[in-house]
Amino acid sequence: MLAFPDASTFQVLPWRPESNAVARMFCNIRTPDGKPFEGDPRHVLARVVGKAQDMGYVFNVGPEVEFYYFKDAEGTELLDRGGYFDLTSLDYASDLRRDTVLTLEKMGIPVEYSHHENGPSQHEIDLRFTDALSMADAVMTYKLVVKEIAMKHGVYASFMPKPLSDAPGSGMHVHMSLFDFDGSNVFFDPDDPQGYHLSATAKSFLAGILKYAPEFALITNPCVNSYKRLLAGGEAPIYLSWARANRSTLVRIPGYRPDREDACRIELRSPDPAANPYLAFAVCLAAGLDGIEKGMTPPAEITENIYAMDAAARKAHGIESLPGSLEEAIRALEADQLILDTLGEHVAANYLTGKWREWDEYRTRVSSWEREKYIINY
Repeated sequence: MLAFPDASTFQVLPWRPESNAVARMFCNIRTPDGKPFEGDPRHVLARVVGKAQDMGYVFNVGPEVEFYYFKDAEGTELLDRGGYFDLTSLDYASDLRRDTVLTLEKMGIPVEYSHHENGPSQHEIDLRFTDALSMADAVMTYKLVVKEIAMKHGVYASFMPKPLSDAPGSGMHVHMSLFDFDGSNVFFDPDDPQGYHLSATAKSFLAGILKYAPEFALITNPCVNSYKRLLAGGEAPIYLSWARANRSTLVRIPGYRPDREDACRIELRSPDPAANPYLAFAVCLAAGLDGIEKGMTPPAEITENIYAMDAAARKAHGIESLPGSLEEAIRALEADQLILDTLGEHVAANYLTGKWREWDEYRTRVSSWEREKYIINY
């Protein structure tokens, strides 16, 4: 295989010395005869983006990526006890976030928001939306920058989905929209008869996301630990539903600026930062495009708190859920041809093999919880 640098991605690394400077470029992986390597995740996304372009769309995404700061990589000793949006002495990491944001800006990656998250020592930096391939590159850079700046300050940053049992997990909510080549947001319809400001195209895209979310969960939530974040009643919704203001639904329609065309989008709230962004954006786009091609209609908006519903009430509403474990997610992906075709035979086969291996390692490992629970009682 050969790596062909994409010159448009050239950026000097600001944290390295100015003399004898170091830069990064992303590469497209090709075989010796010049063909794209089927195992390259960047190629997987580029292929689906190409399909969207053939349909007249530009796929824009804006992720909200959360992470924790710990004292070191050996454990989970916290740096602060802050909560949502704390800007007091509780938020020890304000300077770390500031340095991170400035570094990202120097690398041409615009930041939309930065704040302390709900968990102690948990933080979030949101990137300003752009086309999916550029954003996937930006997410890879973002994670590197967060870790490098943390090391510079003598601490450790982790994107593990659920590092603490008694604190919120870290997510990567993905905001999605389709624009046409003239820069108009095809998701926006000011005359939407339902009052959501969503076009028929947006609603079909949304329906596709809800249909395939269980099947692509292995991509958006790729590890054993991911499913310890996806719990009923938590801040990571698991129920296949949507709403404008209901945060117990899987998909939300943000309404901060409902009359602004460029702000119209849908937000998928299940993905976590362990996901490969190229593959995650690819399967989301493929699911949405399939919804458009088939003219899918989303179910009715759920305005009630789904976490307060019992199983009978959820069944009455027709509300299904995401897989509850890595094993369930593997089986769901294996059974769905659209997502397998999106990944391509090479990626799908190797990805599934690796995930079965990971599940078997987890399944056969005796944990400290098991020893504490059973060694005295049996």
